[in-house]
Amino acid sequence: MTSTAATKPAGKRDRTHYLYIAVIISVVLGITVGLVTPDFAVQLKPIGTGFVNLIKMMISPIIFCTIVLGIGSVRKAAKVGAVGGIALAYFTVMSLVALGIGLVVGNIIDPGTGLAVTDSVKETGQAQVTEAKSTEEFLLGIIPTTIVSAFTGGEVLQTLLIALLAGFALQAMGDTGQPILRGIEHIQRLVFRILAMVMWAAPIGAFGAIAAVTGSAGLDALKSLAVLMLGFYTTCFLFVFIVLAALLRVVSGLNIFTFFKYLGREFLLILSTSSSESALPRLIAKMEHMGVSKPVVGITVPTGYSFNLDGTMIYMTMASLFIADAMGTPMSIGEQIPLLLFLLVASKGAAGVTGAGLATLAGGLSSHKPALVDGIGLIVGIDRFMSEARALTNFAGNAVATVLIGTWTKEIDRGRVDQVLAGQLPFDEKTLLDDHAAPAGDEVASREGEEKELAKA
Repeated sequence: MTSTAATKPAGKRDRTHYLYIAVIISVVLGITVGLVTPDFAVQLKPIGTGFVNLIKMMISPIIFCTIVLGIGSVRKAAKVGAVGGIALAYFTVMSLVALGIGLVVGNIIDPGTGLAVTDSVKETGQAQVTEAKSTEEFLLGIIPTTIVSAFTGGEVLQTLLIALLAGFALQAMGDTGQPILRGIEHIQRLVFRILAMVMWAAPIGAFGAIAAVTGSAGLDALKSLAVLMLGFYTTCFLFVFIVLAALLRVVSGLNIFTFFKYLGREFLLILSTSSSESALPRLIAKMEHMGVSKPVVGITVPTGYSFNLDGTMIYMTMASLFIADAMGTPMSIGEQIPLLLFLLVASKGAAGVTGAGLATLAGGLSSHKPALVDGIGLIVGIDRFMSEARALTNFAGNAVATVLIGTWTKEIDRGRVDQVLAGQLPFDEKTLLDDHAAPAGDEVASREGEEKELAKA
């Protein structure tokens, strides 16, 4: 019986293995098409956009179900508050660390020196300002117009707010809220099954996205801005494999390479879509499978996607210095720090979708040094390529944060972590859920038994 249960997930995993091989092949084909026939490749952009939209449509229901089930099954609300407080404090510290690293590297390499800004570049830069949100607009935007609009608007924080309210309300309802929790648990299973079906479109989406990017930018555009890209990629690499790796080893005793191997398919998905949001539902499922409790995952992951954008912070730091150098008006340290502190707050509204960081950067520059907005057009051409590292770094930061916060709050099963990372408990790629992993499962079963007895009586 045990051997059958163990081999079944492995079989499912083998089938999805071919899916991700197809994604790699599609990326290579997309780059080839983009270089050979750039005009045709640009027209393929809607294919990539369509796939990302398919993933994004699943995010709100997944976040809602995960958080409500996590909070609703916890008896003490203080536990959720403790997780949230630790998470926000950690996110703030790590954002400052990312800013600091970007500031140091950016001042060392001076990436924008010697570039010329044309009129067309200035127009492109000015066009980005209209898309930027102020801090006030961002904070008010957390409150949805209606409960339903939180799911239709595509705003992660709005869904998070409604899910928190619903979770605490069900927690306060006690036993009378159990039928609702069971219903939400069934909805969660349905949503994850739909997501697993959508993932089979990943090779097509990856092909369209990569082909369009390569066709629009071309090799010449990449070569002219190679210094900035190389510096940014190097900075992200140092942040992940030195700062995050050290924290993961010291706090949780885990090797970051083993941990990232477990999340390999999610990294590949982000690389092909250039969006960390595309892997958000799978990160939630995998962290729960690995042994981190539902409340910690439900609070840390969605919140981290808006408040723990380490890659975005590094990007905006280096992009600001790059534009200032390119415009011939390099900023002093005294000018850099206030701008970057503003971006630290403003970036909390930049989700892991391509272009959000660019709009936030435009808003920060227009508020603190308007003359630099004209230079944003310089990086528009390679923003998509830089967003690859940005999204990967954001995802890595949130994955590590979930393990760290689970360790600090003692809401992680270390025995299960070791088994999962060793490959002894393979992840079910078909359902994205573990039948035994639901924290309220035993309670639900017992409640059903009690209800049957009451009905008989």
